[in-house]
Amino acid sequence: MPKYLYQGSYTLEGVKGLLKDGGSKRRAAAQQALESVGGRLEAFYFTFGKNDVVAIVDAPDNVSIAAVSLAIAAGGGFRGKTTVILTPEEADQAVKKAVKYSAPGQ
Repeated sequence: MPKYLYQGSYTLEGVKGLLKDGGSKRRAAAQQALESVGGRLEAFYFTFGKNDVVAIVDAPDNVSIAAVSLAIAAGGGFRGKTTVILTPEEADQAVKKAVKYSAPGQ
């Protein structure tokens, strides 16, 4: 199943909800959203700095993770970014693939 790095920040409204409900409830909400599309929450952490949350998730496909991201964004309390991530084994497969490419100007 494809893996994704999901990271983002709470809006002012989202921070107020986090203060009211706590972190465990936010993790449970993310888990429920992913499970509803056949995905899985592998890791979920709160962070300091630009992002408030970092999560590693599994989802069946890009459409499923897009659906979860859209539902979260539509709630108005969180702005997120999704990045496709590869396992070391997938990177091994990628470096073995022959690619025909010409750099700009060549």
